[in-house]
Amino acid sequence: MLKTTPLAAAAMAIFATPLYAQTTAPNAPAGAQVAQASTGQAADAKDAGAGDGAAPGATLPAVKVTGQADTSTDFQPDISSVGAKVPTALRDIPQAAVVVPKAVLQSQAASSFTDALRNVPGITIAAAEGGTIGNNINLRGFSARTDIYLDGFRDRGQYYRDTFNLESIDVLYGPSSLYFGRGSTGGVINQVSKQPTLKPRADVSVQAGTSDRYRTTVDLDTPINDTSAFRINAFGQDLGSTRDQMKSKDYGVAPEVKFGIGTPTEITLSALIQHNRDQPDYGIPSLNGHPASVVGPSTFYGFTNDRTIQDVQTFSLGIKHRFNDNVTLSNQTQYSHYSTDVRASNPAAVLTGPLATSTALTNGNFTSLDPSQLFVKMQGKDRVINDHSLYNTTELQTKFATGFLKHELLTGVDLSHETYSNQSYNATTPGLPTNTIAVVPLLDPAYVPTPSNLQITPGNLAESSANGIGIYANDTVSIGQHWKVVGGVRWDRYEASINNSLNAPGYATQTNYFTSVRGGVIWQPTDWQSYYVSYGTSFDPSLEALTLTNGQQNLPPVHNKSYEVGAKWDLLGGGLSVTQSLFNIEQTNARTLNVDGTYSLEGDIRVRGYQLGVAGRITNKWQVFGGYTYMDGEILQALDGTQGNVPANTPRNMLTLWTTYALTPQWEIGGGPVYTGPRYAATNNLVEVPGYTRWDAMAAFHQKHYDIQLNLINLTNKHYYDQIIQSDGGRAVPALGRTFLATVNYRFY
Repeated sequence: MLKTTPLAAAAMAIFATPLYAQTTAPNAPAGAQVAQASTGQAADAKDAGAGDGAAPGATLPAVKVTGQADTSTDFQPDISSVGAKVPTALRDIPQAAVVVPKAVLQSQAASSFTDALRNVPGITIAAAEGGTIGNNINLRGFSARTDIYLDGFRDRGQYYRDTFNLESIDVLYGPSSLYFGRGSTGGVINQVSKQPTLKPRADVSVQAGTSDRYRTTVDLDTPINDTSAFRINAFGQDLGSTRDQMKSKDYGVAPEVKFGIGTPTEITLSALIQHNRDQPDYGIPSLNGHPASVVGPSTFYGFTNDRTIQDVQTFSLGIKHRFNDNVTLSNQTQYSHYSTDVRASNPAAVLTGPLATSTALTNGNFTSLDPSQLFVKMQGKDRVINDHSLYNTTELQTKFATGFLKHELLTGVDLSHETYSNQSYNATTPGLPTNTIAVVPLLDPAYVPTPSNLQITPGNLAESSANGIGIYANDTVSIGQHWKVVGGVRWDRYEASINNSLNAPGYATQTNYFTSVRGGVIWQPTDWQSYYVSYGTSFDPSLEALTLTNGQQNLPPVHNKSYEVGAKWDLLGGGLSVTQSLFNIEQTNARTLNVDGTYSLEGDIRVRGYQLGVAGRITNKWQVFGGYTYMDGEILQALDGTQGNVPANTPRNMLTLWTTYALTPQWEIGGGPVYTGPRYAATNNLVEVPGYTRWDAMAAFHQKHYDIQLNLINLTNKHYYDQIIQSDGGRAVPALGRTFLATVNYRFY
């Protein structure tokens, strides 16, 4: 399929009109005809080059569609940034991949990273906890907290990400250490930033909603000369919530300049600067094996002056030189600093009396006592975290032929240096046990500031660092018109050390070597269908996140492997993409706690299942984007009593669907459900978080220079739990209640 190129797609603003940004609407007959005629041309051109006697590795001239159709509003992506480390057609990736385009995010008024990921089946959210502040993601049953990327570089900082500067969010499922080094057990998530273009634009968006929600974004794109451009995106927001005391005030700016656009040598300089000030939410306790249903969805456990302050500064430099159509060399460097300053409190043990020395419930907090007789011990979670990372990647892309085989070879070297420090603090109110701030009723806790006589003393200081080098090569071999074989190998050296001032181990260091592989076979009998089988591996060192549980410092990395078989179809004349896959991911030597308190690699965790995805147009006026996944997760072997249990935060069924319909060239309506099945808060399976279905809706009025859009989030005001925490028997964070958003987008060009 051929829509816009990635560079052209990046020219579209974050709040551009969801369906009709041009005077001629895409659903008008002429625009629709052009869009349909262009569908599938990219694949056709590639196959034609393979079978019409073209020179090995030669590429056909790009086909440009101008003036008639604006595909920036399409829900159907055709390129992924993570399937092969470089932008690659989805049909040429032998793994499941989901690309959430900007058009879907705009239609849903999704501004946070978490909201955007609701469109991706197989992703569940874990709440902030202690030293894991920010977006904590589970992907196909495995933690992906350090598998979040920004323009191909690991974005390992602990902060709450925003969509204001994103062109798309790309997800690749399954172990992928070949491209990304350590981690990626369940997959990786890449944030794709907007890029400067030679087309001027100036877009402003203003949003207001119930619960005192206000947000503004700006997108300016200015050509400097015929081959250079500058773009800057910015946002500011003041957000309330249906949850009591929940308030956030955030802002950010992302400038970027690109030189040599359309020339053999392109140079890109970019930055992301973001500041968050949020109220930490550690959820509500569990009671009798479930989140305490007697506690209202707005109830907050904490103090009114709790806060999380986060600052992010990321700077990038990229240089790409195209020697000819067959050889391209690129080098990219990224430096990031993340700081987090937390003053927070969380509901810990549930007590059977009002005193801090009262009996604490355990193991799911089962009790026959009336909830009015129960109390909650509040503990401090104060800490200061600093992350620094420096990454450099050099890649060489070559195209050549060996006989009748055509190769697209990618070779590269990744270098990394990371440091991390986490200074924790102990908060104690005089007269109460150490690290106890207060004891509050389970029902209707008072909203007050922290006690004036609170004593705060430094706790453990963890300082760690890591150096890594990865050398990789991946070859996509075309055999005739219909077959492709993908194979690659990577060698990694990952050296990390940690020093604790109080906790054990006082000092630990480890050096890990690992060789990752990936292989796949793709059969494409026509330009609208693709079938594949694949195998991939990855590894997880115990110091992967630069934090360490004592007893794991001397363990080798955990090994992960994945088998997958799938199909990708472009139906209805190429306007609708449908994907299916069967997968099996297994950790064959998972870390497990022995009865004597030590750890060994005797565990085995497996998640297998099925995934379905759909994206694109059913008719010229009707678009859909969604997916379903079935995950059968099981701890096959463990020495800690969890054998036979389901991994934490791994629901069996998940469904997401968003659809819009253009009633006229000006009026559009849309909506859809998000379903997540029941899941366990921890691997002991003692606390089960119930499943839920949430419905959202939207209506929009479009004109050439402006849009007015109305979104209704959680239409039925469903009370459900969005995020879970494993600690203290398992806690859950209630989700946003019914919320109404009104957005006005204005385009000056």
